[in-house]
Amino acid sequence: PMRRFRQGGAVPHPPCYVPWHKLAYEEPDMTHALIVIDVQNDFCPGGALAVTDGDAIVDGINALMGQADAVVLTQDWHPAGHSSFASSHADKAPFEVTQMPYGAQVLWPDHCVQGSNGAAFHPRLDQTRADMIIRKGYNPAIDSYSAFFENDQKTPTGLEGYLRTRGITKLTMVGLALDFCVNFSAVDAAKLGFDVEVRLDLCRAIDLDGSLSAAREAMTTAGVTLR
Repeated sequence: PMRRFRQGGAVPHPPCYVPWHKLAYEEPDMTHALIVIDVQNDFCPGGALAVTDGDAIVDGINALMGQADAVVLTQDWHPAGHSSFASSHADKAPFEVTQMPYGAQVLWPDHCVQGSNGAAFHPRLDQTRADMIIRKGYNPAIDSYSAFFENDQKTPTGLEGYLRTRGITKLTMVGLALDFCVNFSAVDAAKLGFDVEVRLDLCRAIDLDGSLSAAREAMTTAGVTLR
């Protein structure tokens, strides 16, 4: 081993010395994912459940993709006749609330039906950057706002496992709608122990009967950073 000398004899090479090749390059930690929530035609202007200015966030989301180590897109993917559709319930209108076995459920206009143009991603969204696409809401009996769990809060989508195996700890969330699917996804992610940030400038909200204010409070209480 290399030695250095001082008066009184030799001492071992101190353990704090680092080989030169390790100083030259360190493999970066790949720990940050961008989660793009439901940027689909039916949630954009002209769609069946349009969010005001929903398409205005697309270019900004595309620009943000290059700053993430992983990009995940979520996609609402309902079968025809889904239980969350008002049309599946006699004498019920869109945006009414009903009770399901798992709790309260807003009844929506038919939207994001599997294979339809409305369920497709917005045409300007850069899908080529996606590492993974998570489809949710395909169980006809349960809606799924969150990217992590169906609305029974028990059935996982598999996204947590994917992120864990990738070693990802920090999430940035963007998309539609802020007060529903983004909110539920962000709160669930924070509860699971992820470091979560929501980019408010790259989200748009429905704001149904005070849902936006309630969502902001829920996310803040869960420890989500609103930026």
